[in-house]
Amino acid sequence: MTIKQARLTALTMTSLLTIISGCSGSNSGGGNTAANNSGTGNKPAASQAAGGSTGFNLWLGWTATINNDSLVQKYWREEEPGVDVKLEATQGDAMTALNLKINTGGFEDAAIFSRNETVKSAMRRSKQVLPVEQYFDMPDKYPGLAAIPKQYLELMKDEDGHIWSIPTWFDQNPEQPWPGWASQGWFVRTDVLEKTGMTTADLSTLDGVEDFLKKATEQKDASGKTLLPMSFLMDTNDSLGWSDENAVLTAFGVSTGGNGIQKQGDQFLFAYDNPNYKAAYQWMNKLYREKLIDPEVVTNKGEQYIEKNKSGRVALNVGSFWNINATAWETLDGPTEPGWFYEVIPFPKVAGVEKLGINQVTNPNPGYDVYISQKTKNLEAILKFLDYSLQPKPEQQQVMSEGPAGKYWDWVDQPLGKWKFTDETYKTARNSGDAAQKSKVTPELYMTSSYSNQWYPWWNTEDGGKAGAAKTIQFTEAIGKMGTIRVAEPYDLIEVKQGGVWEKYSLELENIRKEYRAKLLMAGDDAKFEAEWNGFQEALEKRGHWSEVKAEWLSRYEEETNAGS
Repeated sequence: MTIKQARLTALTMTSLLTIISGCSGSNSGGGNTAANNSGTGNKPAASQAAGGSTGFNLWLGWTATINNDSLVQKYWREEEPGVDVKLEATQGDAMTALNLKINTGGFEDAAIFSRNETVKSAMRRSKQVLPVEQYFDMPDKYPGLAAIPKQYLELMKDEDGHIWSIPTWFDQNPEQPWPGWASQGWFVRTDVLEKTGMTTADLSTLDGVEDFLKKATEQKDASGKTLLPMSFLMDTNDSLGWSDENAVLTAFGVSTGGNGIQKQGDQFLFAYDNPNYKAAYQWMNKLYREKLIDPEVVTNKGEQYIEKNKSGRVALNVGSFWNINATAWETLDGPTEPGWFYEVIPFPKVAGVEKLGINQVTNPNPGYDVYISQKTKNLEAILKFLDYSLQPKPEQQQVMSEGPAGKYWDWVDQPLGKWKFTDETYKTARNSGDAAQKSKVTPELYMTSSYSNQWYPWWNTEDGGKAGAAKTIQFTEAIGKMGTIRVAEPYDLIEVKQGGVWEKYSLELENIRKEYRAKLLMAGDDAKFEAEWNGFQEALEKRGHWSEVKAEWLSRYEEETNAGS
């Protein structure tokens, strides 16, 4: 099998329309002066001595509450694997932080980022990271690294055979992948629904939803304020492939998952070209003008959105339940707070739409990459930790998140069955819903491990804490059966052409999407909406070179298909 064929078979997925930040500072080839002057340059990592330290600094490519003396980190340091892992979180936008870090000397030891072609390109061009391919062929020393499915590694090789990161958060069994969390849907407060005299069956159509939203404006929250009928989070860090508006687009038959492309026969339909993309925003604009959507929806920060939902201000949400924040119900034992009453409903039927869009693609391939700095003096500690984290055990993600069985949790009856927390102090902090308290016990670094369809911890917990924890599982299982998720197809894997228009204009396309989603939503009347829509189309073409991007993608698809045939 050729690499091209393996690429098609492996179902690797790279987002065409993702959040991409310009990395011009990393493109000059200057890199880290100290590293370049050391004579190591981009030589294979074998040419450098592995550091003998028992600790290292791991930079997280996301915002997090850090406590480097957490119980799980103390276990890593004092027991297994005997490595002191000090974490550093990103502040603000991850891509901006990466550019700044690269242009000011690079990170200290290792960095973990959600898989992203732009991050990969920026890291390589910086000349500040080590190639790591040799460590996957040392089963005696690094059995965990050697157990990574070879098809994932083959896809990561550059033209010289080098691999520039250690992949993590992949399916241990790519032929039988775990289906994943499904979180994008429509969520109604059943207590509010009951007060309006309606049932979930009444919300099966857009007309029914609108009737409910109008009646919800007649209801008050606990403080006496009028309810916000509908809301969602317009996160500045989201993307076409992951945004709350996608739950509306899904109902209108627009596919945003994967590359934001759906195949229709032998043709491909890009999300922005789907006429129902416009229809979905027309509907949202109609609701906004009728004051049926939170008037602050465009400016709400994540914390504000969470607080509004937790305090019971919102009657119906669309989007990911993670943005509502699962602690709204997971910290409850019963109907004592508004969060208890959230219930997922089927996507409402839209006239003329025969099939729901796809908003999530099940992808067994690595979701994260760990990059190792050329200037690290702690290479052996990094490799030792990752070899431990990547042991191919079905429960390994649980081990990395909560420690090994018998420490703070244990099996109820048998391995790979039900489990529960056994340390009450740990359990209380872990399930408190308070980020600072949780950080005292675990940094939740499950993404440094891998996962398996054989056993998923949060679907097998006997006591995830409060009774409300079961609702999260119920939500994801229900959404997963609604027809909005599919397994990755070969066309999901088309890679960015370095230096091509895809790479060049992806950031601008995302900027345009975010700019015009707000303008479309808030347009004052139909004429203004039409003007903003025309402006959106013009911006896509002039600023985003949309036709060129699509043509390049189609050309790349033909190349990949022909190479694999």
